Amino acid sequence: MPKVMSSAPNAGGRHQRGRRVAPTLSEINVVPMVDVMLVLLIIFMVAAPMLQKGVEVNLPVASRTQEISSERIFLDVPRSYSSDSRVFIEKEPIRIDILAERVRQIMLTRSDKTVYLRGDGAITYQELMEVIDRLKEAGIQNVGMITDLPGER
Repeated sequence: MPKVMSSAPNAGGRHQRGRRVAPTLSEINVVPMVDVMLVLLIIFMVAAPMLQKGVEVNLPVASRTQEISSERIFLDVPRSYSSDSRVFIEKEPIRIDILAERVRQIMLTRSDKTVYLRGDGAITYQELMEVIDRLKEAGIQNVGMITDLPGER
């Protein structure tokens, strides 16, 4: 809405009754919005730790512990293994005849000699045993089998 101002007196000494309209600057006042945003930020910062679910556990202290490797190795045995004899380590295709050597190279710097095996449901038990034999040949101590829970598909 334009700003209304009274006009200056006339040179003849008479005042005019007319009004002069001056344009106004319309600006948005952001201070209240920033205040509201800061209050919301504080509320979420206080509420976030309360939303985390878990069980508090006081872990025992041991003087001789082994370092847990942060990166696990997953070996995938796809349905096509029956025809092409290829497995995948972290999306890298590897033929079964060189699997032992490739796994041996990966495990040189690791203290945890565990490989997690994800086999397709259509693979036979004999084919999975071939892969496990190759892993044992490479010096793998533990082979974990990854499965889905019922209803996870």
